[in-house]
Amino acid sequence: MDNNQYSSILGLIVPPLVNKIAENSNLSTLEAAECLYQSDLYKDLADENLKLWHYSVPTLYSMFQDELLVGSYDFPEGV
Repeated sequence: MDNNQYSSILGLIVPPLVNKIAENSNLSTLEAAECLYQSDLYKDLADENLKLWHYSVPTLYSMFQDELLVGSYDFPEGV
């Protein structure tokens, strides 16, 4: 997958994930986006080789929550 294709995939995944973070954390969309972009999860999501893009928004949100609560998260099986 080339960079343009991967950027397109991230463009489909990130907005619903930001919305879920905003809704569940009582943050504005901008604040939620900032939290996500500063997270290790986003760094890993942006790394095409890790293939986190194929996980659902609820799974990615759970990973994000784990990072916030305990400072890290486990990769779901198969990664």
